[in-house]
Parts: sequence; structure tokens; C-alpha cells
Amino acid sequence: MKLSELFDQVPDIEIANLMADSRKKRPDSIFFCVKGMMFDGHKFIDQAIENGARVIVYSSDLDHMRPDVTYIRVKNVLDAYNYVADAFYGHPSKKLKMYGVTGTNGKSSVACIIRDLLNPFMPSGYIGTISIEYGNIKLPPLLTTPDIDDLHGILGEMVENGIQACALEASSIGIEQGRVDAIDFDTVIFTNLTHDHLDYHGTMQNYMHAKKKLFDNLKPEAVAITNVDDPYGMKVTADTPAKLVTYGIDQPADYRVTKFQLSKDCTRFTLTHQDREYEIETNLVARFNIYNVVASIAALHENGIPIQDLQEGLRNLNQIEGRMQRISEGQPFNILVDFAHTPDGIEKVCQYASAITPKNKRIIAITGSAGKRDSIKRPIFGKLLDQYCDMIILTEDDPRDEDPLQIAHEIAAQITHKNYIFDMDRYDAIRQAIEIADPNDTIIILGKGDERFIYREFGREPYEGDDAIAREVLKKYYFMKEE
Repeated sequence: MKLSELFDQVPDIEIANLMADSRKKRPDSIFFCVKGMMFDGHKFIDQAIENGARVIVYSSDLDHMRPDVTYIRVKNVLDAYNYVADAFYGHPSKKLKMYGVTGTNGKSSVACIIRDLLNPFMPSGYIGTISIEYGNIKLPPLLTTPDIDDLHGILGEMVENGIQACALEASSIGIEQGRVDAIDFDTVIFTNLTHDHLDYHGTMQNYMHAKKKLFDNLKPEAVAITNVDDPYGMKVTADTPAKLVTYGIDQPADYRVTKFQLSKDCTRFTLTHQDREYEIETNLVARFNIYNVVASIAALHENGIPIQDLQEGLRNLNQIEGRMQRISEGQPFNILVDFAHTPDGIEKVCQYASAITPKNKRIIAITGSAGKRDSIKRPIFGKLLDQYCDMIILTEDDPRDEDPLQIAHEIAAQITHKNYIFDMDRYDAIRQAIEIADPNDTIIILGKGDERFIYREFGREPYEGDDAIAREVLKKYYFMKEE
């Protein structure tokens, strides 16, 4: 693309790439001097030029300018970056039916459910914490909400591959950092807001306002769908110019669940919409997944798909990787793998485990807490585990450069009634839980979900994944022992 197609009164330079990270090699690129929390792109212009930048987009005064480089001064570099990325990749979000999902918990589940239900009607993609998927392509995840260039580039690839819709997870940090400012959303869903990311946002109020920005900036013809049972549900959507639609169980809502029945392998509920009742059955389990399913139904129905046309798909949804994932290899006890890493998420998994575990049987938990992330929630984890679980194995979970044993001790400080042990080898922790489980016990493996990496001091290290380890241990140790 020519630079003159992106900016007025500039040389007719051919542009091949965009960049905001000066460390990456990007030949014939535009470098955007974005100011972040820790770094100011203006300080890395020379490095960007060495790595291929031919054009510099900046906003602050510069000490010197090279004659062989084009400099473009703008009022707001982030705004320019969003505008250029959208144009550079051909305005892909305008060519897709865009579903955004935001909230503390449930983003991945809702986005994946939307993708799976929508695929029979139109080819659909997904971008989020689990992966990047469209058509036959499945790529490892980047950030929950990718950076501006990556995000528009992925959407552009979807358009080129015939994809017609995309479900995108919009994290609070991604919203706050302007990564979705140029995304043309048709529908945005709010799931819930509970304790998380306070190391970044500082307060729950700031956290809520980050989510609110997404709804404040919707186009009038878009649809804003919110969980009316959540205390923040109506606050987040209070000023949206979009059509407001509500869903819930406890409060009156446009899409309301009036009766439900939970079991180990399916969920049944009655959904009421516009005075008509629909009997819904889904293979997803737990009360919180009712919210996720109803949010997805509302999003698709508001975009023209009849609820009755979704009922068959709801019965046979793909297992959402690492999200209340049932591991079943024929063992006589329950194993659930879940990404839960917030107090609310852990409590909801524990509540479901309590509901399906006989009174004389045990809930065995394997969990930890991430290093360099919101350490004030660690004692809260301990209290919740102490309340719901019978045996707790504390292990590592993305320790980064913190001592995982010290993190575990911070959790254990609030475990005062139940038995717990420390095992910093996550594989071995899962093995121990499976080896001590009795028939009808429930094992909950929390924190990592399907992630195939673990963050250590030096960065990402490959990790098999909690789900894969649980299956491997069952075959290697449990069933071998039975023989």
C-alpha cells in the first residue's frame, strides 16, 4: 500500500508493514511512537529505523530527524495507529459480523459458543485467550485481545479466507490500551465484573470504566447485551448509544431463565423471551454456563437467527478447552479442568463441584496463583478453598520471577480447617490428586486450563496443559495400577 493512501501530503512510498514494537524487524514499515504505561515509543525511533521503519508517526518534539526517513506528526499516535491499521488491512471488521465479549469471567466461553452456533449459518472465526481459529486454521493465542496491527491483520486474513463473522474477546486492558478502538462491532456482550486485574486498574471503579468504554463507543445500530443480574451490568451499559438488551436468571430480563436443572453431563433450562418459552438443553454444565449460553442465544437471536434454530446446536456444543472441561477416560471419579484464576471464577467452580459431589465424598483441588499479578487475591483463594474443598494441593501457576512456594504460602495462610500440601511440580500435583481420588470424588484443576505454556522468569516455557496431563496420568498411573 502507498503511504499516500493513508496520509495526506506525504511521499508516494510503498509500505509493506506496520510496527509499534521497535525490536521487531519490519522492512518498509511505518513506526508508531505509542506512549504506553512503561515505555514511550519516541525513545526507540532509532531502533525502529534500524529494523526497517521508513516512516515515523509521532506526537512529541524530536531531537533530530534523518533525511532518508519520512516523519508525520499527529495529535494522537494511538488514534493514527488504529486508523491506519484498519485501512492498511482493508477495513476487515466492517466486512465481518463482529461480536465482542467482555467481562471478568466467561469471555472465552461465550465467544466460542457464538462461533460454534453461528458456523452452520455463516463461516465464523474466534480470537481470544484459547486460540485464533477460522475455517481449518487454528493458531496459538497472542494476547486475549491482540495488539492493533495483529488484530486487524488476523481479521483481514479471515476476510480473505471467506469468513463472514468473528467472535472477539475484548479484555479490559485491551480496551484501555485502545486495541479495539477501530473495530466496527455489531454486537457486544457484558458477562460480569469481579475482582481481577486490580494490579493494572487500581480500583473496581476504574476496572468497570474500562469495560464501559467499549459500550460507550458502539454505533447506534449495534446491540449491547448485558447481564442484568450482575451489579455492574446496567452501569457498564448506562450510556451506550446502541440498542440495549438484557439477560439473566434472578432479575426480569429480555432473555430470562425461569427454571433450570443441573447435572454432571448436561444442563436443562426454560428460557423466556417476549412471552414465549423455549426448552433449552445443553451439554455444557454448571450454573454460570447458563449465563454464557443465554448471552450467546441473545446475541444470535438479536442478529436474526430464530431461537428454535439454535436448540440442536446447543445440545452438542464443542467442549470449550480448559473451561469447565470434563476429563472422562472411564475413571470412577469426576475431573474438571477450568481456567478459573479469579475469586469469583474459583468460587463458581467450587459451587458446581459441591453440587455434583455426594456428601460423603471429597472435593480435591489443585491450584496456585500467577506471579506478578494481583497478589491481593491470593488469601481470598485460600478462604474459598478452605470453605468448599476437602483436600488442597497448592502448586505453581505462571510464577514468572516470583517464588511459587511463597505464593502458595500466601494462599495457605487462609486455609485453616482443611488439609493441604505443597507440590511445586504441577504435573506431580495432578498425579497425586488422581492417585488419592476415591470413586465419586471430584478433582478440580484450576488456573491454567488448556494453556500449553507456563510463564517463568525467562519467559514462556512449553507446558503440556492440565487437560492433557490429567489424561496422561489416568492412563499411565491410575489404570496401570488397576491392572
